[in-house]
Amino acid sequence: MTTTHLQWLAIQTAGAELVGVLHQPSGRLRSDVGVLIIVGGPQYRVGAHRHFVLLARALSRAGYPTLRFDHRGVGDSVGPLPRFEAIDDDIAAAIDALVNAHPGLRGVVLWGLCDGASAALLYAERRRDGRVCGLALLNPWVRSVHGQARAQVRHYYIDRLRSPDFWRKTLGGGVGLGALQGWWRAWRQSRAKHPVAGKAAQIDMPFQVVMARAWQRFQGPVLLQLSGQDHTAREFEAVADSFPAWNGWQLRPQTVLQAFAQADHTFSASAQQEAGTRGLLDWLAQHWPAR
Repeated sequence: MTTTHLQWLAIQTAGAELVGVLHQPSGRLRSDVGVLIIVGGPQYRVGAHRHFVLLARALSRAGYPTLRFDHRGVGDSVGPLPRFEAIDDDIAAAIDALVNAHPGLRGVVLWGLCDGASAALLYAERRRDGRVCGLALLNPWVRSVHGQARAQVRHYYIDRLRSPDFWRKTLGGGVGLGALQGWWRAWRQSRAKHPVAGKAAQIDMPFQVVMARAWQRFQGPVLLQLSGQDHTAREFEAVADSFPAWNGWQLRPQTVLQAFAQADHTFSASAQQEAGTRGLLDWLAQHWPAR
């Protein structure tokens, strides 16, 4: 391990200025691959529980220059807030900034949590940026009404229906009755024909299908980390039920799946966060070892 230092970056894109923080190893660069942390959800460059800060520090100490940044509309970056499907320009500009800071880099790994992971896949498919050499995806967001209903039926309501306490409340006219009605609604939604099967889907391709194309076509290594205590992760595992383009996703070459049974969506427990970081570092060292 080595010490690191910080550099603030002003990143220009689409008429807006983005704020980035570059964590870089002190002294000689020990890796020719950098990492870009992509913000997802209602987050900014620090991340929930300071996840992104701690991750960037660990990566840079291991020799990987790492940039975390605010895309438009979040944190200290200006501009209107786009949906995660529309931050390709922001990601491209951040890659430019990282490569300009370290011209000797031969590649950049995109790391993202939730819809930050989804944005990484969308960028890989739509931009085909040769600088992107790997994808590290934590609990990717693939939610649809259909998929959410399936996950609720499989991983929430089934456990409740097996609980004697649930049935005592239901028969007594308590809150269990509302839960039973919720299960029925979710079950009907989960059995409904998914709209992507219709002709309209061929015109307006759902973002989940674009992600699937990236999953199939991206040539570099992919790390997939899934939390055990997270409905978003369960929805990803069942994504092929809603979007056939994802059929056989587990068989993709150069893919490593790491499961964290006790982790929640954002890895809020420090022990789980550290385990996820170790898994990422092991994967990076396998493909791009620091010198």
